[in-house]
Amino acid sequence: MINIILFDNEIRDHLLPFTFKRPVCEIYMGMLTNRERWEKWMNGKASYITQDYLSEQFDITISELNYLINGSVLPTPELVSLIKQMDHGEAMLLDGELVAAVLDRDQFNRLMYDDIEDLSSYELKETPLLKINHLWDIFLLNEPTINADFGLLTAGRMSQPISATNTVIDSGKIFIEEGARMEGATLNATNGPIYIGKNAEVMEGALIRGPFAMGEKAVVKMGAKIYGGTALGHHCVVGGEVKNVVMFPHSHKGHEGYLGNSVIGEWCNLGADTNCSNLKNNWGEIKIWSYVTGAFEPSGLLKAGLFMGDFSMCGINSMFNTGTITGLCCNIFGGDFLPKFMPSFSWGGTNNFTTYIPEKAFDAVERMMTIHGHHLQTEERLLLMNVFEETAKYRPWEQKEETGRKFFKIFDRTE
Repeated sequence: MINIILFDNEIRDHLLPFTFKRPVCEIYMGMLTNRERWEKWMNGKASYITQDYLSEQFDITISELNYLINGSVLPTPELVSLIKQMDHGEAMLLDGELVAAVLDRDQFNRLMYDDIEDLSSYELKETPLLKINHLWDIFLLNEPTINADFGLLTAGRMSQPISATNTVIDSGKIFIEEGARMEGATLNATNGPIYIGKNAEVMEGALIRGPFAMGEKAVVKMGAKIYGGTALGHHCVVGGEVKNVVMFPHSHKGHEGYLGNSVIGEWCNLGADTNCSNLKNNWGEIKIWSYVTGAFEPSGLLKAGLFMGDFSMCGINSMFNTGTITGLCCNIFGGDFLPKFMPSFSWGGTNNFTTYIPEKAFDAVERMMTIHGHHLQTEERLLLMNVFEETAKYRPWEQKEETGRKFFKIFDRTE
């Protein structure tokens, strides 16, 4: 079996908060993580080069022959074919950034110490390449990724039959896994495939347009309106109106409210009637907080909604403005528009924030996970404590009250 090593580089910082607790290749989109995608395309087993504090959970395996691949690059048939044809000591670049290299054990060890000069490198020029460079690429690339993953996961297989109680348009692009339940729903695959995962449930009255994918044991609630380019990880629950959204596994938006052009991390919960704006009233370009520059930066987008980090929750009637980012372990509530950047371990809403003490945050997360048969492991607690310490600089109210007042001028809701 091919030994794959998926590496992080400086792109990782552009993908925070989703890379606080995972390597880039573990970002979920389409129907898989990128690590799972590379393993299937290459018929191999992957390990990681990532941040030191993540390496205990995401370690590395070095063999006699190693395929070193950029974790932000998505596999395509053309790219996979080129990589499989590479010789030992050969490297593939895109505008000077390493895409892939094939290294024996000695070459790999020397590369790790910047002590290798015998790599033969060449630039990719005409090969199609999909790559995650910014937060918004996760939802922008979700539609083509669903299309590609659908072919990868369903090739040569037969869908379970679709109940006659459903209204179906273009059934040839709909795949139902074993154990899935779906009665009285409307599915339209004209614009892209629809994939219903194993033991998933689509309740009556749901309206779904492809491309759409839902993972194992995910649930689409009664009357939900799901537009294309949407992917739900396993054990997600979704209701209301959703368009071009990626939800990592175990996250819930079970009630009414609009969510569009958004990415929701793992183990998040959105309260009833939570809404996000994904378009400015003046149709202007959206600025989004950058962890790299520490400021709002132009995104080049007219549409962008909510980017919510793992383990974060919001109360009923929460209102998120265009291009809002929350960190990890946030507990957010209030009836007014929220700031466009809320750092990890924030507790509160509108102008009144304080620090969500880690022990209390972990207790709440543990209660939520226990209901669903999971537990917050010691390794994850330690990892999150590292994030808590690393993100203290973004919680100025911890310093003094005056700084906190300035904070809300910096992070203007209407920026």
